[in-house]
Amino acid sequence: MTAQIADQLPWNPNNASFPSRKNLPKLPGAPEDAAWVWGKDDQLGRLNLLTPQRVKASAAEIETGEMLRLDLPLTVPETPAFDREVFQHNIKPLIEGIAYDDTYTMNTQSGTQWDGFRHVGHIGSKRFYNGATSADFVGDAPNHRCSIHYWAVHGIAGRGILLDYYHYAQSHNKAYDPYTTHSIGLSELQACATFQGIDLRPESEGGDIRVGDILLVRSGFVEKYGELSPEQRHAAATRSHDDLCFAGLAREPAIRDWLHDCYLAAVAGDSPTFEAWPVPEMDHLHQSLLALWGCPIGEMWDLEKLAVKCRARGKWTFFMTSAPANMPGGVGSHANATAIL
Repeated sequence: MTAQIADQLPWNPNNASFPSRKNLPKLPGAPEDAAWVWGKDDQLGRLNLLTPQRVKASAAEIETGEMLRLDLPLTVPETPAFDREVFQHNIKPLIEGIAYDDTYTMNTQSGTQWDGFRHVGHIGSKRFYNGATSADFVGDAPNHRCSIHYWAVHGIAGRGILLDYYHYAQSHNKAYDPYTTHSIGLSELQACATFQGIDLRPESEGGDIRVGDILLVRSGFVEKYGELSPEQRHAAATRSHDDLCFAGLAREPAIRDWLHDCYLAAVAGDSPTFEAWPVPEMDHLHQSLLALWGCPIGEMWDLEKLAVKCRARGKWTFFMTSAPANMPGGVGSHANATAIL
């Protein structure tokens, strides 16, 4: 495998290394910092990096075969934030006492989720990943550009890597409340990784992060949620949009450079926003990851049991799979994710 030349389009996902953020090609008609490099009709973004070769190599992470589900129950949270609909489950009798169906009514953003490429666009240009616009999603002639079903058809499987930042912070007298705007900068992530025995540099620079890895960051939201009473959970979730606060990754240039240059296939966390919230400057990580780079974002993942197992093993990498909903035109999906140790 070779290094990818920035201006040699479309890029080959099988290459061993790729251009840094500062060396991205300038694409006609695209916003600055756009990495729409996998072909004009591409719908997968960084998921292109999950090639058969990389998936096969990632299977070497499986040692015991133990499986850990990374989705919260569909009924969690009891009250979703951002005024999202509460999950509803109903059982429908077919033949009383003998046969039953059930029905779900859900907002795919109300619990453990993937943010698809239709979820957030680039604010300045109103362009979504690879140049899609809102007219592709809604209106008189919608189509399937940036639909979540492309992820489902391709599949998501590869090497996961967990940064248990919440445990690191608690262990180093840096306690914080995950329901506050606690920004996790790159230096803090690096300190967490060092504590876990991980070198956060890309493998091409001598570090431990491989092209196509799936990054999981534990910021403590799920643990804190479990400690609150139903009344406290409701009060926290129903704060006004201006008052909603969650811990997550910072938006500093160093974080953006690192997230881009590692060429992660996807990122996910346990908080409802992945990045620190709110975003007063309107410079969301979401628009960089989703709209500009085509990197899926997972939110409200259940990383509790996984964190315990990783600490016990002293090993923070594992094989993982996810099966998004095969919904043509879909914006997002519950993750349906599993780590296999």
